[in-house]
Amino acid sequence: MRIGIDLGGTKIEGIAIDGAGVERARLRTPTPPSYDATIGALGALVSALEAQAGAAVRAVGVGMPGSISPATGLARNGNSTWLNGRPFDRDLQSALGRPVRVANDANCFALSEATDGAAAGAGIVFGVILGTGCGGGLVVDGRVRDGAAGVAGEWGHNPLPWATPAETEIAPCWCGRRGCMETWVSGPAIARDHVRAGAGAMTAREIAAAAEAGDAAAVATLARWADRLARGLAVVINLLDPDVIVFGGGVSQIGALYRDVPPLLSRYVFSDVVATKLAPNRHGDSSGVRGAAWLWRTEDLK
Repeated sequence: MRIGIDLGGTKIEGIAIDGAGVERARLRTPTPPSYDATIGALGALVSALEAQAGAAVRAVGVGMPGSISPATGLARNGNSTWLNGRPFDRDLQSALGRPVRVANDANCFALSEATDGAAAGAGIVFGVILGTGCGGGLVVDGRVRDGAAGVAGEWGHNPLPWATPAETEIAPCWCGRRGCMETWVSGPAIARDHVRAGAGAMTAREIAAAAEAGDAAAVATLARWADRLARGLAVVINLLDPDVIVFGGGVSQIGALYRDVPPLLSRYVFSDVVATKLAPNRHGDSSGVRGAAWLWRTEDLK
């Protein structure tokens, strides 16, 4: 039995699963907007999950926004700003009285899908989260790979490849740089591009629905998006050559992703064949919390 926790900005979700991945308990609670209260809420959630599952749990995995810096041991880059600059993993482990592993939420998503999801059994899995932002995580041979500085998989803050002159004039990304993939392929980016093209204000989901209904402006917007996404993914493929790229987040539900992007990849991938499979996730909104639980492998708990 292991516990996984998905620590979000507004809610905390936790599950207890057994060694076969069968869910034994699930609970959700609001995220308190302070550091000490968050540690306390996590402790209470773990105790409640153990009680509901009817079994003691030796180890806990947590998926969080941002990550733990290997240089300082402190949390960084999280939109839950009260975590940043604090020794979150050490404090939580002390509060729980048991081992804790913490990973970026996109890495947890990738691990979930690589363990028993859409990419189960694949050697190299790249997980992409497309929603209000653009995140990524890397799993190799069933283990998360954070990299030397803990930023492996952060493809959303690399520039759009092979940008046209018209694509160089864009507002800065929140990270302070211009032209990041996030500013081109996230949900808000699709909506902004639609307006820039002279169409009306619509959400990404509304644009996708309009395109399916034959609206010419929406079709054109999704075509631009698919080509930009293909360019960004081609760089990932050129660097990692993953077996599977699996997608999560609200934008990943747009059908054009799986229909229109794969044929475009061959324009940009440095190979005579593109063998990487693009796949929707299997576990939906539960993938992140399941991946947090899978941060502990069975052999780690013996």
